Amino acid sequence: MANTYTQLYIQFVFSVQGRENLIKERLRDELEKVICGIITGQKCKVYAIYCNPDHAHVFVGMHPVIAPSKLMEQVKSGSSNWLNNKKYILGKFSWQKGYGAFTYSKSHINRVVKYVLNQPEHHKKQTFKDEYLFLLNKFCISYDSKYLFKWYDNM
Repeated sequence: MANTYTQLYIQFVFSVQGRENLIKERLRDELEKVICGIITGQKCKVYAIYCNPDHAHVFVGMHPVIAPSKLMEQVKSGSSNWLNNKKYILGKFSWQKGYGAFTYSKSHINRVVKYVLNQPEHHKKQTFKDEYLFLLNKFCISYDSKYLFKWYDNM
């Protein structure tokens, strides 16, 4: 019987609705565990995760039975529901529409893991907007700026 063999590594980047700094340090670890549980439940492997106050990075080894768009739908809806049910955040929490998905080869795993886990230091030097635009340009992804995340330059 034939099997499917893949090597699919994706870094997902997605933002809090309104780019508000809602992911406080006191709940970051628990939220990351919830997101990891959702991803693992979809037969994917989490290599690294970091939830910044206003956006998240998740580096995943994908299982071939789930599409990246379906995984992000599960992660964003599941984690939003969890945050709202726990009432950890005043008002209703949601993620902005859309996400970035950037693929890597196996030889890049360690470098991407370090990048994701080093987010606090990284963002002392570079804004999320600059980081996201850099990733889009680095991966030669054409984009229309009106369809990017809502940016709030005064943040």
